[in-house]
Parts: sequence; C-alpha cells; structure tokens
Amino acid sequence: MPVQPPPYHVIFVGAGPGDPDLLTLGAARTLAEADVVLHDRLVGQGVLALIGRRAMVLPVGKEGFGPSVSQAEINALLVAFALKGGRVVRLKSGDPGVFGRLDDEVAALDRAGISWTIIPGITSAAAAAAAIGQSLTQRGRNSGIRFLTGHDVDGFAEQDWRGLAEPGAVAAIYMGKRAARFLQGRLMMHGADVTTPVTIVENVSRADQRVVAATIATLPALAEGLTGPAVMLLGLSPRRAAGLLAKLREVAL
Repeated sequence: MPVQPPPYHVIFVGAGPGDPDLLTLGAARTLAEADVVLHDRLVGQGVLALIGRRAMVLPVGKEGFGPSVSQAEINALLVAFALKGGRVVRLKSGDPGVFGRLDDEVAALDRAGISWTIIPGITSAAAAAAAIGQSLTQRGRNSGIRFLTGHDVDGFAEQDWRGLAEPGAVAAIYMGKRAARFLQGRLMMHGADVTTPVTIVENVSRADQRVVAATIATLPALAEGLTGPAVMLLGLSPRRAAGLLAKLREVAL
C-alpha cells in the first residue's frame, strides 16, 4: 500500500488589534499548539506571549515607508515551512481578510497544493468603535459602513468621495495618517460638511491607546502628531463628545 503524503496545512489566525483578551478561543489554542508562527509587525506583545515555547517564531512584518519583508518572501516562507510538516501559523494583525494581503498568501499555498484554514480576528475598526462607545451602524443614520485604506499600490487611494461626503456616511479608514490632508481635500471638494466628526484611535485596544476627536477641518493637524498605528472613523465622534458637539451646534444657530 503506498504511503500517503502528510497533510500539509497552514492556519491563518487573526490577532485582533492588540489586546490578547480580544482573541478568540480558537486563536489562543492554535498559538499554543503551533510549531512555526510567522507574524506581522503590529501583533501585540501580549498576543505573542501566548505562542507555545517550542514554536519557531519569525517576524515577517511590513512597515509603511520603512523596511519590510516582501510579500514574495512571505509566500515562499509559508510554502517552505508547510512542506516540512508540523503546525504552521500565519499570525496577522486585526482580521486576516481586512487589508491583510490574505489573498496573495492563499494563492501561493493553492499553487503549492497546501491546504489552509482561517480563524478570524477582531478588526481595528470594530475595536475603535467600541473604545469610543459608538456603533458602526445605526438605524436612521447609516445602513452601511465602508472599510477604506488611505494608501494603495499607486499611492493615496481614490474612493467614492461623493458618497463619503454625504451626511450620515460612516467609514473606517486604515493607514490614513499620512493621507489626512489628501482625505480632507477630497471630502471638502465633494461637499462634505467640515464639521463632520472624524475620530482617530491610535494603538487601538492597547495600554497606550489614544482617542483624538477631530473634524474634517482639523483632521490633518491632529493626525500629524500621531506616531502609532491608527484607524480613523469618519462620521463618528466619541459618545461623550457627541452630545457636546450637538450642543455647540445649537449655540451656533
């Protein structure tokens, strides 16, 4: 009887925004049982501490405008480790399917005949909204939400600015700090109210989390001083600030 080859496999795990308490039980168990873990730069130290002691741990992070491991190198490492057998984990910050280059890595595994599974994680937008006491959708305000990136492969990312400028529109903008002035200009060009709130949450869910309540008018100036990873929530203000903003508008009238 012929010997069957081992079931080569990779598990993609969403690390969430940083706080290990936000991991799923499946993610925590998978990290504890892993033989090899390839992780993003932004994965929190508390999450990395859950990796089993016997595992080989390799940082393969990308950094905007900084040194990075290329996507081709990451793909090759995943395939090489998977073909050696064992439990290979690709640990991605946030949710693997939200601006995480998941498709590139899945395609590389498919070409190599390697199976894979995905354990989702909490994306930064959800954790940021929770941090400011807001919901991402609200009856009578917005029936949908857009997940946007401030940058794509060609530079600043173009979007449906007319739709985003509409009253009540809500969007989560990832990697938008350096694009803040570009975002402001595009929104104003398409008629957005400059008093529309934009909340920036830096280092979401971590001990050094910082919430900055801005508007379209003040966005570039307030984003300039931020140094950590941040997500912007267009159309949402912190719950306590929301009431104050309404009162200020009443006074202005």
